[in-house]
Amino acid sequence: MSGLEIERKFLVRDDSYKALAYDSSRIRQGYICSAKGRTVRVRTRGSKAYLTIKGPSDQKGMSRYEFEKEITLDEAAHLFALCEPGAIDKTRYLVKSGSHTFEVDEFYGDNEGLVMAEVELHSENEPFDKPAFIGTEVTGDRRFYNAHLTKNPFKLWRDDVPTANQ
Repeated sequence: MSGLEIERKFLVRDDSYKALAYDSSRIRQGYICSAKGRTVRVRTRGSKAYLTIKGPSDQKGMSRYEFEKEITLDEAAHLFALCEPGAIDKTRYLVKSGSHTFEVDEFYGDNEGLVMAEVELHSENEPFDKPAFIGTEVTGDRRFYNAHLTKNPFKLWRDDVPTANQ
């Protein structure tokens, strides 16, 4: 898969998403490169693995180029050895809302306590139905980028986060 990725990110108010989820999977990911504006990521999700390259975000932090290719679990294991220090460990829940699917990530380890939801869109102005568990929008706030969380984990700045209930 490759092309323009358009998504919006939100903090999550409560754990009601768990009862609404139609699927969930454990994700582990590391970054081979996480330079500002460009990332190369290796990820395992359940029994599959992926190599993903992302370009710089637009001004609003909503759109960027993404290239993703499925790789073998063995290839992923070798690529994890090349990753920068820090890794992301999370469970992803998939929740339908209208014609969209929200991906809700519950983080573990140094990012324990952080729960975010994102929705992918076809255009920046595309309307979507927000489930009740959606809180404060954090689209474009680099602190909430997974690559940033490997270097500056949530445990270090959790007290500076706006409440999800806004």
